[in-house]
Amino acid sequence: MNNMQNNINKPFPRLWPGRPYPLGATWDGAGVNFALFSEHADKIELCVYDKKGHREIQRIVLPEQTDRVWHGYLPEARPGLLYGYRVYGPYKPEEGHRFNPNKLLIDPYAKDIHGQLRWSEAHFGYKIHSNRKDLSYNWSDNARSMLKCRVIDPAFTWEDDRPPKTPWHETIIYELHVKGFTRLHPLVPPHLRGTYAALACEPVIEHFHRLGVTAIELMPIHAFINDHYLAERGLSNYWGYNSIGFFAPDSRYGSSGGVNEFKTMVKTLHTAGIEVILDVVYNHTAEGNQLGPTLSFRGIDNAVYYRLTSDNPRYYKDYTGCGNTLNLMHPRVLQLIMDSLRYWVLDMHVDGFRFDLAAALARGLHEVDRLNAFLDTIHQDPVLSQVKLIAEPWDLGAGGYQVGGFPVGWTEWNGKYRDVVRDYWKGEGGVIDELGYRLTGSSDLYEHNGRRPYASINFITAHDGFTLHDLVSYNHKHNEANLEENRDGENHNRSWNCGAEGETDDPEIRGLRMRQKRNFLATLFLSQGVPMLLAGDEMGRSQQGNNNAYCQDNEISWIDWELSEENRELLNFARSLISLTKKHPSFRRRNFFQGHSIKGKKDIVWLNPDGKEMSEEQWQHDFARCLGVFLAGTGINERDSRGHMIIDDDFLMLLNAYHEEIPFRLPDFAAEYDWKVLIDTMEFAIPPAAQQYRCGESYPLQGRSLVLLIHERKQIR
Repeated sequence: MNNMQNNINKPFPRLWPGRPYPLGATWDGAGVNFALFSEHADKIELCVYDKKGHREIQRIVLPEQTDRVWHGYLPEARPGLLYGYRVYGPYKPEEGHRFNPNKLLIDPYAKDIHGQLRWSEAHFGYKIHSNRKDLSYNWSDNARSMLKCRVIDPAFTWEDDRPPKTPWHETIIYELHVKGFTRLHPLVPPHLRGTYAALACEPVIEHFHRLGVTAIELMPIHAFINDHYLAERGLSNYWGYNSIGFFAPDSRYGSSGGVNEFKTMVKTLHTAGIEVILDVVYNHTAEGNQLGPTLSFRGIDNAVYYRLTSDNPRYYKDYTGCGNTLNLMHPRVLQLIMDSLRYWVLDMHVDGFRFDLAAALARGLHEVDRLNAFLDTIHQDPVLSQVKLIAEPWDLGAGGYQVGGFPVGWTEWNGKYRDVVRDYWKGEGGVIDELGYRLTGSSDLYEHNGRRPYASINFITAHDGFTLHDLVSYNHKHNEANLEENRDGENHNRSWNCGAEGETDDPEIRGLRMRQKRNFLATLFLSQGVPMLLAGDEMGRSQQGNNNAYCQDNEISWIDWELSEENRELLNFARSLISLTKKHPSFRRRNFFQGHSIKGKKDIVWLNPDGKEMSEEQWQHDFARCLGVFLAGTGINERDSRGHMIIDDDFLMLLNAYHEEIPFRLPDFAAEYDWKVLIDTMEFAIPPAAQQYRCGESYPLQGRSLVLLIHERKQIR
């Protein structure tokens, strides 16, 4: 590194031909190989910068082209070198080509990106004030205010780091934002708050452990930029769904500014038994539509990297709502995504991925195709097929809603689960038929192609939309802080404010809201499938009614760790629920219920308030808002790792979305049972020794409440 510091401000005396593989900038211990794919370029220049990225030291033409990969080798280059590319070729937007060598471009394979983008008109390939718009040509040079790529040393002491490999049926996911989660944490050192390092701090890991989650799902950490229109309004792209570098962890979340900080975080979390899942955005990039900036892919080879309209290649196919869609139908673009995914698994040791708008990745010419090359390539890959794969199974194009449509090996954000659970606890009628499917793992969506209950990622809330507190506190979105006149964000939230819009001092409304939050949490963790909890929901986090806080890098989005008494009780309730779920295999089955007799009892029985099994007709009653479900501990019909049959206690779950009490008769078919109350959402605490009930007796099931009763089997104690 000292030699690098001595030579960083001097031109390199020679450039060797180098190799076309691997793509990107690769240090081999003696020098750095540079390789960049462009199918339609005429010439590519490597631009080398001083250690601050302010001054260009040298501009070198890449001398070789092999299979349309341009490459060269600098024998004296070292890690820390800052660089970018200038790519020459035709500027013919009407033919899909937008080459402009006046624009310094980011290497798509850059492992580290230095600096912050400073917006100016120079970043656009056209003159933004021209009447010809993007058909005009901009001669301005953007290098001074442009990001720079940095060569890294990939060496890191992983020691015996091993992925926890938590089985899917035992996984509990916690979705969080790297900065927002710890920005206000009082026990994290101030200089680390909001960084990768903060997530590896002892008080943060203690929170994960006490809560009981097994995996954290990080909102996008790939290098991204703040949109031009947000910067003009003094806002920022807080969520990060605006990627420009698929190999580089965003430097804004680093306290030390290096890739190794991210690796240290992963290593520390693995030691604590916690998996790391990345939310990845491969469906589009930050370059937007034809009026967007030229930062990387557009200037390297626009016609290759993006899906263009066939009748007029000047324009982009937009299945994402973000202006463009990456062209995974081209083998080199598909390679880019696969190389990125393997890099994050093999070099960064992450445990899985959640694919944003995954339906856009699976599109053929037009349709979402389960035999698409993207899905096939992952399925046969010996690395990627073995990590956790989560699809957001929709995009914004026609036919893009694909819940239940992904193949084996994939799990899915189950939007249908979210919607029906919200509708049910809001008090909507006519939903218990679908609710039954969602509580039991959504066999109607996943069983047909050989998937299991854990294919369903169950969630009530996520980063996009209301928090749990706001779900029970607002009927309408309140997004004025986004400066879009409250036009942005979802209008149909399936929310209910319980009698007052926003915060209130009314004790009855506050009490009802807390009960509704307990109902949602209990439903989430007692359902079959994989539960995903939005960070902060267990602590009553509010975004003040903002259901699209993507641009709010402030207290609206950050988690407040100073908890009120009722929010501390809510946190303890969530901890107890997760502990209960982990203790009892009845709530984390690997197989779907069969509904037939096993050893004299059905594995599951659905009950009406009279304690009788539900009839087909009763499932269709529009007025029905109360039901029960019996889970037989002898009906799991699965074996543990040693081959022993799994037996659990018996459970009876009662749900009442009416506003008034219903006496629920406990079923007669288990007349020998004594039932104890484990959970009653009318109360915060899970009782240590509750009153016992006999079958045939009625349980006073209060309005808008969920109750879980247990019959303990002495033989499994």
